[in-house]
Amino acid sequence: MSAGKFQIEQSELGSAVTLHLHGELDLAAAVSFQAALESVIPRTDKTLILDLAHLHYIDSTGIGILVSAIKARHERKAPLLVSSVPANIQRLFDLTGISPFLNEELKDRA
Repeated sequence: MSAGKFQIEQSELGSAVTLHLHGELDLAAAVSFQAALESVIPRTDKTLILDLAHLHYIDSTGIGILVSAIKARHERKAPLLVSSVPANIQRLFDLTGISPFLNEELKDRA
């Protein structure tokens, strides 16, 4: 797989569904990222984990979709966790102010 080509692998283990993101999440990849999320956002019985270990780049479009996913999961009182964030992407999350919302446990979850 080339470093730039965006791919998503989905795995399910126990009470979690993990989306493993690879490559560059930009405008060109937005449709496939959105489609992958639409199939798992409603699954409130599972923790949604986004594994970013192999994500090399994310632009404002990708961040916007991520923020929408955070909001959708929060409205459903379902956890969304982000794991293995590369340093360059973590810095962008910090600068945009979304870092505090990425792994927040839901205290009011029923």
